Amino acid sequence: MASKEEESREAAGEPAVAVELLEALHRISARYCLEEGGSHGPDHSERVFHTAMSIGDKMGARLDIIAPAALLHDIGRKQESSSKGKVCHAELGAEMAEPILRDLGYSTADRITICHCIHAHRFRSSISPKTREAKILFDADKLDSIGAIGIGRAFLFAGQIGARLHNAELDPAHTETYSTEDTAYREFQVKMSKVREQMLTPLGRQIAERRHAFMETFFSELHREIYGSE
Repeated sequence: MASKEEESREAAGEPAVAVELLEALHRISARYCLEEGGSHGPDHSERVFHTAMSIGDKMGARLDIIAPAALLHDIGRKQESSSKGKVCHAELGAEMAEPILRDLGYSTADRITICHCIHAHRFRSSISPKTREAKILFDADKLDSIGAIGIGRAFLFAGQIGARLHNAELDPAHTETYSTEDTAYREFQVKMSKVREQMLTPLGRQIAERRHAFMETFFSELHREIYGSE
């Protein structure tokens, strides 16, 4: 029989797992994400965790799979940033997560399932999400890249790499990532504007539509203010 504490966690949308295990996952996630910081710091993984758990709860998914997948999905980010994008953080993150999950006592089958979620969560990943839990993590991660949060993170990342404020006059095809032209608006053109089309769950699509509309309004206003077309 579940304890009152476990019932409380389930009611809050958290998995029926030991408190110690969940706390360990949060600590491990924070340690790796602090190394990256900025737009992919611990707050990002925590938001993805809560969004994925909320969607997963409504869809009847395995929250005990979603929780570790969401909290560990970006542990390979530091290496991708250091390589300026040459390393795929999703693929590397899945490799890094396997021994972590083994040490935490996850079964072989669950490790494979969780690592698939991590490997398949990236927008530009070489593999696509195959399971319900992987699709939910994919959507939760992408939702954190759009809307007001997405805009804030895009500017934060641009500041991290020394990009300028706005470059609406440039074709993104003629600019490079991790350069002075890798602006928030370029991110909107290349990635953020396409997110709503990439959603894999009904709930994800619903949330994405609202957030997309806000981004359109924001960047239109930014363009008017910068180029004096009031």
